[in-house]
Amino acid sequence: MDQFEKADRLKQLPPYLFAEIDRKKEEVRAKGVDIIDLGVGDPDLPTPDHIIKALNEAAKDPRFHRYPSYSGMGAFNKAVARFYDKRFGVNLELSEIITLIGSKEGIAHIPLAYINPGDVALVPSPAYPVYQIGVEFCGGSCHIMPLLKENGFLPDLDAIPEDVASKAKLMFINYPNNPTAAVADEAFFKKVIEFAKKYKIIVCHDAAYTEMSFDGFAPMSFMEVDGAKEVGIEFHSLSKTYNMTGWRLGFAVGNAEVIGALGKVKSNIDSGAFDAVQMAGIEALDGDQQCVADNAGIYQERRDLLMEGLNAMGLKCTPPKATFYMWVEVPEGYSSADFCAKLLTEAGIVATPGNGFGAPGEGYFRMALTQNKDRMAEAVKRMQELKL
Repeated sequence: MDQFEKADRLKQLPPYLFAEIDRKKEEVRAKGVDIIDLGVGDPDLPTPDHIIKALNEAAKDPRFHRYPSYSGMGAFNKAVARFYDKRFGVNLELSEIITLIGSKEGIAHIPLAYINPGDVALVPSPAYPVYQIGVEFCGGSCHIMPLLKENGFLPDLDAIPEDVASKAKLMFINYPNNPTAAVADEAFFKKVIEFAKKYKIIVCHDAAYTEMSFDGFAPMSFMEVDGAKEVGIEFHSLSKTYNMTGWRLGFAVGNAEVIGALGKVKSNIDSGAFDAVQMAGIEALDGDQQCVADNAGIYQERRDLLMEGLNAMGLKCTPPKATFYMWVEVPEGYSSADFCAKLLTEAGIVATPGNGFGAPGEGYFRMALTQNKDRMAEAVKRMQELKL
């Protein structure tokens, strides 16, 4: 028993999904099993050399050894503006940009700026757990927007009760989506903007996967749609785009008032991202984007290999247009947790049960395309030997 009593907010937390997966994985590995980990979405590809070179050079500069600005280097924020202009055709003022210590940090902190105890946020499910946790840490409550196959894994805004919509202060959305790999179009974003304007809701769009796409598809930014800046902000990250998950660098853009409120929270909580990392981020955003295209090509090959294997086993999965996730229906007769346990204990494969992302994810499991083709082929072989 712990010596010191924890705060209620910690007592109410379920085990963090990926920490629990790591625990079970180590139990199986300790038995001598060769583990193929398709669980956590952590790129196995290295950070491109030109970005590493920029970090090495900047790290030697004493100017960058002091406290950084909580809102980010002006030079990095200008690089973000150039990226948005070139990639999405979106013009951003510096007041509409803030640097983050990874997008997760900003997503977790935005509720502190707007959610009081008892306030409501609209949160999708299945989803990245931080949306809900960030709200609940503030004493707020979450109205769940189920992401269902019949709706293309888009939330049904018309199904949100009037009294809930009237109380809601934040709405989280995420496209391309984790874990379902679904994508959204302009018509959906327009509907979100109309809904947000009607009920005075701040939209928080998590756009971490816009640069991981296949077959010539180019996901759009929420900020491309007229009116988006009036109602919301968009979170982005260098983690998945440039294989920089450990570097902890991201940004948020959009409504200047909301960006300012997030900045006020950050100025009281953290001291900003390391300037040398931001210099490397400038190189990433401004540099040759062939590395991004090359990454997408590698993931597309893995996707196709895994899709072929899943189809041969009769497992149902829509080929993703973006993200490096496969959202797969579990075989008949299994729950999400039971099937993932079977994969781990009988085949040494780590996959993530869909219900770990929220109850509407039951009936699915997620696989990340984060192993090379030989290991992916081995995973397919092991799954086929299970004779499902």
